[in-house]
Amino acid sequence: MRWMRAAGRGLLVAAVVVAGYAGFGVRGGQEPPGRGPMTLVTAGDLTGYLPPLIREWNERHPDERVTLVELPDSADETRAQMISELRSGSDRFDVLNIDVAWTSEFAAAGWIAPLERGRFPLDAFLRPVVDTATFEGRLYAVPYVTNAGLLYYRKDVLEQAGEKPPRTWDELARQARTLAPRHGLDGYAGQFLPYEGLTVNVTEAVHSAGGSVLRDDGARVSVDSRAARDGLSFLAAGVREGWIPREALGWKEEESRQAFQDGRLLFLRNWPYVYAEAAAKDSPVAGRIGTVPLPGPDGPGTSVLGGSNLAVSSHSRHPASAADLIAYLTGERVQRRVLTEGALPPVRAALYEDPALIRDHPYLPTLRESVLTAVPRPKSPRYDQVSLAVQAVAQDVMALRQSPDLAVGRLARELSAISRRG
Repeated sequence: MRWMRAAGRGLLVAAVVVAGYAGFGVRGGQEPPGRGPMTLVTAGDLTGYLPPLIREWNERHPDERVTLVELPDSADETRAQMISELRSGSDRFDVLNIDVAWTSEFAAAGWIAPLERGRFPLDAFLRPVVDTATFEGRLYAVPYVTNAGLLYYRKDVLEQAGEKPPRTWDELARQARTLAPRHGLDGYAGQFLPYEGLTVNVTEAVHSAGGSVLRDDGARVSVDSRAARDGLSFLAAGVREGWIPREALGWKEEESRQAFQDGRLLFLRNWPYVYAEAAAKDSPVAGRIGTVPLPGPDGPGTSVLGGSNLAVSSHSRHPASAADLIAYLTGERVQRRVLTEGALPPVRAALYEDPALIRDHPYLPTLRESVLTAVPRPKSPRYDQVSLAVQAVAQDVMALRQSPDLAVGRLARELSAISRRG
C-alpha cells in the first residue's frame, strides 16, 4: 500500500477492524466474553501484501476469520470514516491501525482502550516507536509499522564532484545550489504542499535545530524559540535562493519521489518506500542513488517518526481476540514479511541487523539510525488542529509571504489558543 509504505508520511491512517474478538490484553476487571469473525478495514492496499497474512490467520483461526475491507486511499477520508463510526458508538471496529500521530487524539477522546504492556514484547521493538503508542503514561496501542525520513541523493553527481553526501544544512544548501545546476538538476525537495507532509517536514527542521513545537504531551507550547526560527529560515532560504524549486511547494510524497526518480533532483527528503522504486531496474536513476540521515545545522538532524499503531476500539465486544491479532501482526515472522512483501519498515529491532535483509534492503542501517534518533510529531488531543496551524504558517513562510520571525510568533499564539480551547 503506497499510503502505508509512506507510513509516516505522516499520514498513514488505516483502521484494522476486528469485529468479534474476545478481550485479552485489554485493561479491565474480568476478561470480556466472545470470540468470532473479524473485519479488518484499511486504506487501499496497493502492494497486496496484506491478504496473504489474513488468509494465513484465517486458516489457523477458522472461528475468528478476518474479512478485509479497504477504505479510500486517502488518509483524510479514511480518518473521517473511522471517527464517524467511533463517535457513533458503533462496535463495528475492533482493532484500529492508526497513524502514529493520532494515538493521543484517539486515546483522549476515549475511542481506544488502554492495553496491558506485559501482553506484548515491547522490549523487542525499536525504542522510540513505543513512545508513539502511549498517552499520559499508558499504552494505548502497539507499534505495527515505523518510518523515518531519509535524505536521498545522487551518488554519481557527488562522486563526480569528489564530494561526500551532506551532513549539515550548509553543506546541503551549497551542493544543491552549485552542483545541481551543472547537471541540469534542481537542488532539493521534500513534501511542501500544505497537508500532513508539510507538518512533518517543518517539525523535522525545528527538532533538527534543537527545538520543539509542543512539550509535555501537548500541554505546553514551545515553538516560540530560536530553533524554530532557524528551522523555518532554512526552508525559506531554499526557496528564496532557488535551490528548492517553487514547483516543490505543491508536492506530496509521490510528486517528489517521481521528480527524484525521473532524474530531476539532486536531493530528496522522503520515506524509505522510495528506495525500492527509485532503485528498480527500470528506474532512470537505478544504481545511482544513496541514502543518509537527514542533515541538521551542525551535523545529522532529526527525523519525525512515521508509521502506524494497532489499537483496540473501546466499543469492541471481543478485545481478547483483538489483542491476539495485534500480537500476530507484530510478531517477528510477520514483521519480516511486512518488510519483504509490503516494503514497509518493521518495528522489530532485530530485523535491522539481519544480513540477508540488509543485502536486499541496503537502506536499513541508515533507517535504523534515523528511527533511533527520531521524534514523534507533536502529541496533542487536538492534533488535527495543531497540524493545520503548522501547515498554514509554514506555507506562508515558504511562499515568502511572512518572515520566519513573525511566523513563529504567530504559530505560538495559534497553538496557545488551541490549547486553551482544550
